[in-house]
Amino acid sequence: MRRGVLHRVLLALAGLVLLVLGGAVLAVGLGAPPPSWWIHTGPHDVLLTQAERTHWRGANWWWATVLAALAVVVLLALWWLTTVLRRRRLTDLVIDTGDGESALLRGRALEAALAQDAVRQEGVAHAEVFLRGSRTAPAARVWLQLEPGVDPAKALHGFTTRALADARRSAGLASLRTEVRLSTVRHRAERVT
Repeated sequence: MRRGVLHRVLLALAGLVLLVLGGAVLAVGLGAPPPSWWIHTGPHDVLLTQAERTHWRGANWWWATVLAALAVVVLLALWWLTTVLRRRRLTDLVIDTGDGESALLRGRALEAALAQDAVRQEGVAHAEVFLRGSRTAPAARVWLQLEPGVDPAKALHGFTTRALADARRSAGLASLRTEVRLSTVRHRAERVT
């Protein structure tokens, strides 16, 4: 499962649980009859009684444990938030124009051009390109789907010497770190007669 989909599913489940619990507490608070398994018995019931709140007050480990657990929950929530908000793709590249100025090149445009050049190459059926890294030092992740019977070494060599070199040269990049993954197009077995 892709990471983005996993984050959305976990967020949706957490939201659904909180919505159901909050709605149930609100309904009981407004006078709806609580179900038999519900922890509250009526609209004036409290979440924790005085005895439950003060039961562990004398134990030295209690507050340290509560604060440590809350700190772990907050740190996990912050980690999750940063992974969800972090951009996966590079949106713009800074290109030196040669006259002391710089220009912005859209990452999607370079991805599309690199993918089109790769597909024009003999033996490549499909190509996907994703740019990552920083605006001044991009990195590419490329997936090439090869036609049956194509030599992977030749396809990789052709991609790096033609399409990748052209993209690097046209964008004015000194280097473009690239990870290439190769796979073949699935096809049916040929019938032998």
